Amino acid sequence: MVNETIGFSLWLDFIEREFLQKEFSRLIDEKVINGATSNPAIFASSIETSPAYTAQLDTLQNHSAKAKYEALAICDIAMAAEALEPLYKEGKDGYVSIEVDPFLSEDTAGTVEEGRRLYQAIGMENVMIKVPATKEGFEAMTQLMGEGIPVNATLIFSPMQALMTLDAMQEGLKIWRASGDGRDVQGVLSVFVSRFDRMLDEKLEARGIAPGRVGIMNAAKIYNLVESRNEKAIRTLFASTGVKGDAYEADYYIKELMAPHSVNTAPLATIEAFLENPSHAPKLPIPDDTIDLFFGRIEEAGIDMHEVYETLLRDGLDAFKEAFAKLLAHLE
Repeated sequence: MVNETIGFSLWLDFIEREFLQKEFSRLIDEKVINGATSNPAIFASSIETSPAYTAQLDTLQNHSAKAKYEALAICDIAMAAEALEPLYKEGKDGYVSIEVDPFLSEDTAGTVEEGRRLYQAIGMENVMIKVPATKEGFEAMTQLMGEGIPVNATLIFSPMQALMTLDAMQEGLKIWRASGDGRDVQGVLSVFVSRFDRMLDEKLEARGIAPGRVGIMNAAKIYNLVESRNEKAIRTLFASTGVKGDAYEADYYIKELMAPHSVNTAPLATIEAFLENPSHAPKLPIPDDTIDLFFGRIEEAGIDMHEVYETLLRDGLDAFKEAFAKLLAHLE
């Protein structure tokens, strides 16, 4: 549930055509959500399992697999953007994200070309182009934002990635603002959360350290970095906030990351759990010295966070590539 008082936004991490046609607008009208996100895995699941795409696919039989995917995705994202546009015009977010081909994560020029092309094809200002936070991605973020295209920097795990993303986005904002258009361009840093705990909880419990806190403390650290820049057009977006299994309450990563000037994107089931017993008490910011003490204990427990960051980024990129490749094979 959106809380305009503290500047907290809740976005839906789900796109599927029949849902967009039937339920999506209700969530917007009831002020449950004010934005949406997608990724290759979400589109793969939706397109492979939903009959809602059959009719359009019948018209695309002579197209390549990627052209089919883009036609389907552009249609869905445009539908979501149109539903969210009134919020965007009121200055209440109203953004929806579409990710570039994950196989372009090491190709700056390819990322810029595809991001620009998707943004123009959809033709809506309230679309964010999702770019992985890789070395090549940082350069692409600057170019896209410099052209006035909103960017969602994704697969952020480490504070270093966040700092490089911030530098890239602020450089893009500087270029865009110098153009004199007058319309500001927004950027968000998608900080992945729950994957840390799924990877580390068992190890930490064995060492007498409470589980379920690494993802939150890491996200809190990055949130502090973002807020220290004092840039209204750039926010932290907490992603990967669904709970797997029953280790925690379903809405754990929404409530524990409640923060001013932030976004949380979550699966539908997570949002529904939050609506049953919503809480808007801010849990962030957490003081930097508290965060540093926590990670000092993690280091003493023999956990190398740099290794964790690298593993999670590599696994995240691989998972999106695998999902995208599987989808393209399905569309052949």
